[in-house]
Amino acid sequence: MAKLTFLGAAGCVTGSKYLVEANGKRLLVDCGLFQGTRELRERNWENLTDIASTIDWVVLTHAHLDHTGWLPRLLKQGYKGNIYSNAATRELCGILLPDSGHLQEEDAMHAERKGYSRHKPALPLYTEDEARQALTRFVDNPRTGPFTLCEEFTVRQHDAGHILGSASLELTITEGAKKTVVLFSGDIGRYGQPILKEPEPPVQADILLCETTYGDRDHPNDSPYDEMADVVNRVVKRGGVIVIPAFAVDRTQLLMYVLRKLEDSGRIPHLPVFVDSPMAISVTGLYLQHPEDYNIQFTKEETKGDALDVHEVHMTRTADESKKINSVKDPCIIISASGMATGGRVLHHLVQRLPDSRNAVLLCGFQAEGTGGRALQDGVKTLRIIGQEVPVRAEIVDMKQFSAHAGQSELLRWVNGFPIPPKRTFLVHGEPVAAGAFQKLLNARPGWWSAVAQYRQTIDLDVS
Repeated sequence: MAKLTFLGAAGCVTGSKYLVEANGKRLLVDCGLFQGTRELRERNWENLTDIASTIDWVVLTHAHLDHTGWLPRLLKQGYKGNIYSNAATRELCGILLPDSGHLQEEDAMHAERKGYSRHKPALPLYTEDEARQALTRFVDNPRTGPFTLCEEFTVRQHDAGHILGSASLELTITEGAKKTVVLFSGDIGRYGQPILKEPEPPVQADILLCETTYGDRDHPNDSPYDEMADVVNRVVKRGGVIVIPAFAVDRTQLLMYVLRKLEDSGRIPHLPVFVDSPMAISVTGLYLQHPEDYNIQFTKEETKGDALDVHEVHMTRTADESKKINSVKDPCIIISASGMATGGRVLHHLVQRLPDSRNAVLLCGFQAEGTGGRALQDGVKTLRIIGQEVPVRAEIVDMKQFSAHAGQSELLRWVNGFPIPPKRTFLVHGEPVAAGAFQKLLNARPGWWSAVAQYRQTIDLDVS
């Protein structure tokens, strides 16, 4: 009898891993890092060798590290098979995974210097070289139509509209004459956004795993252009600098698009914009190579020129170029990873700019519990960054309009696309309050049964 085990993204937003078993065959859907609180991060060090060595295939929904960032660790613990994704996801992973390995090594060196690691000497979760080894296992699967892994497992992708290459996965499990369809939502994107296509309506399924990142709330309806213009103009007026912790994938590209639109319409001045993230610079190049993900409007705009560039952009790849931004005293915008202020160059910019009340820090995406971004969102007066207590005097602006995740009403719009409700729905990829709120909404609807998935829970996929 087929079964599924929640190895991550159950009771939390990160660490997406779902183990599916049928007739002795084992498939892992996603293989992500846990991020956020120390308790969650500790799970990244768990020993899964008994599982890793028995998995036959890995299939990915998209490239974000909370869905892919544990792949090098999976190989390290004995996984021997291929990793299946579409070409855009593979190419994004080619940027994200080595960078993650590099950061793991840097964090280990820093921990060793400061003496706070539990390992002696301090160890990285995995290295950049191990991340590159994982990339050799990638195999492209088609963006449309089914692909068969074995008699038991057939997979079909459906555009999720979240980031470049993002997909919901329709998994058909065949056991003799019996077929069961499990739909993994992946991360559902937004409707009516500037660059990417909207999420495809869901296909009929027996069992649904539905993300609930924003299951308890909606994003603001007001225009991100209006709020961005207001923020830029008031910070410029007081002679400040805007620091934007931004995810390298999708968020940086969307921010550049919006800033360019505001410049072209004369609503903000032409400011120096520093994209201080080698990863984001490379990802932007990938976005321009995959028009199959564009919506119609962006396709038209991109044919007229680079819609993801501002008038005075500075792409800073090297560490020396990044450090020189510290000497910029006139108004400017700094876009730098990571998006939750958990690592990367943005930490150094926050150390420099947070103490000055003329400046602003613009948060523009989900901030998980335990991250620097969540602390700023919650109004802390000081923030510990790179071992030092930094006073928070800069204005903190939380622009939820830029989220790449569907809000509550958008999630409902997506599930309303089912011709008939799935027989069972399990809510994943959400903090307990968000998942619980969405469960109440679903269970109040005729024909729906849903439950919040629990970490390490195993469920029966027999719905007959």
